[in-house]
Amino acid sequence: MDEKTAELRDIFIDATGSDTVTESQEETRGSLTEDGTGAGERLAEIIGTMRDKYSFVSELDDDDLQEVVERFYDGETDADIADALGTDEETVFNARMDLHLVRADDREAPFPLDDLRALLVEEAPLDERAEVLGADESVVTHYTEVVEADLESTRANDRFRDEFEELLTDSALTNRMARDAREDGLHDATEDIETDVSF
Repeated sequence: MDEKTAELRDIFIDATGSDTVTESQEETRGSLTEDGTGAGERLAEIIGTMRDKYSFVSELDDDDLQEVVERFYDGETDADIADALGTDEETVFNARMDLHLVRADDREAPFPLDDLRALLVEEAPLDERAEVLGADESVVTHYTEVVEADLESTRANDRFRDEFEELLTDSALTNRMARDAREDGLHDATEDIETDVSF
């Protein structure tokens, strides 16, 4: 190879840490447990604390719950997460509620959630809640989980939800910035190099 090509190759290796230009088209998903920052360990600690403090409905183990949290903050739907874990959407929903991971659309109920919240505070039984709200018991049960998750989170000053968000957002931002820096570095380094291509 000529001098310019060799120089470009060296810059590529410095920027990417690899001398391989092409990679497998199959994209593997990263995990906080593999990033070496201790974020995965902290995430596991938070989940363990929540399991000790609250009665979890979900039967998923802590490793699966950790994946639920990570994928939730990746913006995946319950269906996406269920497919990844080999389970169903209801199991993922229950896991999210256990972990106080309530989405805005989870609160879109066919009745005022404030009314359900008041009934829960009064410790009204399910059949009474369903009658007062004019909804099926299965629907009331679903939104009861949402309200209870919000109530638990509020009583904890949103501590766990905030910790998840800070941990996952920081990690995602760090990884994105590192990737952007590598890409920018490679672009800037090669921008001024003239290459002659002859056919």
